[in-house]
Parts: sequence; structure tokens; C-alpha cells
Amino acid sequence: MRKVAIGKVQVSGLCIGGNPFAGFSHQGNERSREMTEYFTPERIKETLRAAEYAGINTLFARADDHIIAVLRDYWGNGGTIQWFAQVCEEKDKADSWKTWIQTSLESGATAIYIHGGETDFWHANSLFDNLREAFRMIRDCGAPVGFAGHRPESHEWVRDNLDVDFQMCSHYNPTDRTRSPHHISVDEKWNDDDRKRMLKTIATIEKPVVHYKVFAGGNKPIIPAFEVLGNAVRNNDVVCVGMFIKDDQDMIRKDIALFEKYVEKLKAQGQQNND
Repeated sequence: MRKVAIGKVQVSGLCIGGNPFAGFSHQGNERSREMTEYFTPERIKETLRAAEYAGINTLFARADDHIIAVLRDYWGNGGTIQWFAQVCEEKDKADSWKTWIQTSLESGATAIYIHGGETDFWHANSLFDNLREAFRMIRDCGAPVGFAGHRPESHEWVRDNLDVDFQMCSHYNPTDRTRSPHHISVDEKWNDDDRKRMLKTIATIEKPVVHYKVFAGGNKPIIPAFEVLGNAVRNNDVVCVGMFIKDDQDMIRKDIALFEKYVEKLKAQGQQNND
């Protein structure tokens, strides 16, 4: 699998996302409980080892005590997948995101990025000092710095105001994060018009983009989404997908095969045509 440089870090073209490990299914509370019950620490490590064996070298996952403990054990037993740590503010703990930046670095994070809900909330409420401070704190740590987000407007501000190493662009904007940055699991909407708007913004971003929520949290068909990715992913972009392998123990291999068929081969054909 090809690698993309994000800062000084080499990242596999397809990466694994941590939402299923934490029970963020985007498919209702019952499905979320199914994920947390299935993904014991041992099964998370088994999944990471399988992804590593298949050629995936990067995990995008939240910074919390649970994930950190699992990763320390995984690395301590020879695991090599690198961690891009997602940092956000805990409910009722103002400015806790600052502590998690430092904790992530001390816990082995290769890169750090601000959670999409946090970025959207800060931008929508003109909390630009938070965006700038988070950028400075991560940059001062020496780690690649990025911002996730579900709203094109948020990414356009980051593009124009911060010299980040990457931007994580959600293909969908399922809930309103302008009033609260935290995850909302009800009444999520998966509108393809949101994807169209985000893809237009992605085309204007020079830095590497991490495409995520590309399957609308498992609510959209897989093949059409890969076809869209084939036309949207640039040479310096990567794709992050969550994988609930309880549904299919061969899911990692299948996703990689589809990625190479619909993204890598289409990109290669486009380059040949341009030559």
C-alpha cells in the first residue's frame, strides 16, 4: 500500500478508525452497545494486529484512558501501528482538551488532532483563540498537528489561518455541532449534498486530507462510496474507515482490496492519462 507523508510521518493510504472500539456506531444505541461488548481489549489488539499484517500502519482514535491502556499493551507486545490521537473536551470539564494533548504525547501518540465536533463548535462560536492555542500547543510538542471537522466552513478557516500538517474532512455532517461539540447519537442525517460541499472544499486544501465518515457511519452503500473516493482522493490524501469485524472477520482484507481497486487503480489510470 502506498504511503503519504504527513509532517515527517509516513501514513498508509488506508487507515483504521477507532470509533467502533469506543462504541460510536452512528447506527443507534443498540448497535453502539454491540460494539462495546464485542471490542474487549484483546479483540481491539487482535484487530490492530490484523490491520498491521494487512499493511495498515496508522490508527486514528480518541485519546482516553481505555484506548491508551490498550495501545500500551499492544505496543509492549510488539505492535507497530502508530496512533494519531483525537483530542476533545470532556463533558463538564472545561479546557480538558489541553490536558489530553499532553497526555496523548506522553502516551505514545505519533500525531495529534482536534476532534471534529470540537473544531466545528469552536469555529461556529468564533472561539478562534481556542483553535490557535490548540495548534500552538500541538506544534510545540513537535508532533504533526491536524484538525477534524464536519463543516466545510470550519476547514476553510483552518486552511486560511493555521499552518497545519493535515485536515480530517468528514464526508457527512450528521448532527449540529454548533451548540455542543459532543457526540449526539439521535436524529443523525446523512445528506449527500453535505458530501458534495465538503469535496469542493477538499479540492482547495493544499495540505494532506484525511477523508473520514466516507460510508456515512455505515449508513450508506460501500461500493458507491469507494467510487466517489476514487475521484476525490489526491496523491497526498489518505482514507480512514472504522471496521466492525464482528460483521465480517475478513473485513480488513476486503476493505483494502476495494480501496486498491477503486482508489489506487483509478488514481494510477488518471496519472497515466495525464502523462
